[in-house]
Amino acid sequence: MKVLVTGGAGFIGSNFIRHMLAAHPGYTIVNLDLLTYAGNLENLSDIETLQKYRFVKGDICDKGLLEKLDFDAVIHFAAESHVDRSILDSAPFLQTNVLGTQALLEEARRRGCRMVHVSTDEVYGSLAEGAFHETSPLMPNSPYAASKASSDLIARAYCETYGLDVVITRCSNNYGPYQFPEKLIPLVIANALQGRPVPVYGDGLNVRDWLYVGDHCTAVDAAFHKGGAGEVYNIGGRNEQANIGIVRRLLIAVARKTGAPEESLLGLIAFVKDRPGHDRRYAIDPSKIERELGWRPSTPFESGIDGTVDWYLSHRPWWERIISGAYREYYDLQYGKRAIL
Repeated sequence: MKVLVTGGAGFIGSNFIRHMLAAHPGYTIVNLDLLTYAGNLENLSDIETLQKYRFVKGDICDKGLLEKLDFDAVIHFAAESHVDRSILDSAPFLQTNVLGTQALLEEARRRGCRMVHVSTDEVYGSLAEGAFHETSPLMPNSPYAASKASSDLIARAYCETYGLDVVITRCSNNYGPYQFPEKLIPLVIANALQGRPVPVYGDGLNVRDWLYVGDHCTAVDAAFHKGGAGEVYNIGGRNEQANIGIVRRLLIAVARKTGAPEESLLGLIAFVKDRPGHDRRYAIDPSKIERELGWRPSTPFESGIDGTVDWYLSHRPWWERIISGAYREYYDLQYGKRAIL
């Protein structure tokens, strides 16, 4: 099988490609990524010469390109995904997340192939009590979340209208290796190592359900191979944590591992004005995917966080190249202007 993975140079996509090549050695993975700011081919430098892996630089909105690619199924990660950026300019989010998803759905319909659309728990909005279920209403509060909710509904409509074999997954907050440094966990670690302030929105009591990226990959794998057409599967770690608790835990871990004074690193915490439409709490109920597909997370939060801190400590050149912008040169050095089809 030839599987098209969109957004495979990003955080979750690159981890997923590595997982698929290891778990399904008979598959060929085609990675389609436009290499916008969060796309980094260094994430996949260890596998780029494998015969079962091919990279294509391109836009999921380019219908002509999609028609030329050779694939039998689609797993769709590509998205503009940072809430803060969507608040500053929502246009790229609508272009990629809505129109790009529609282009992929249309190509999957033309081929009659399966597509997994990877979404987010942010489509549900904020939650006071309980947990989000697959039938919870979609009430997005940021332009990013609204663009993902729109793409979810388009995917559902393609199943209902055209009979397309499409599966939707909605995951909670991911963490782990190769996450872009603008996100909370790598930002805290990088700023701590550089002695820079660690910004925390509002009072820091916003709650998220955290999931190790490797567990997310196995869940998407299960949805791809065993999920029902038209079904939605929530993917979560049953692990609610307040942002300020995560920040303090990370700073203490960095202090312990580097010998830096704990109080000094905790003193880097800087509470800043809350962002507009900041959802107070997310919580995912993953009972459906556990019950129907037999998936469960296998990484305890304590060991997952500890391993993640270790990874960023031992891969400092990786995130320093991102902060400096040097990572943008990797594509030109490795591929130049060659068409990779």
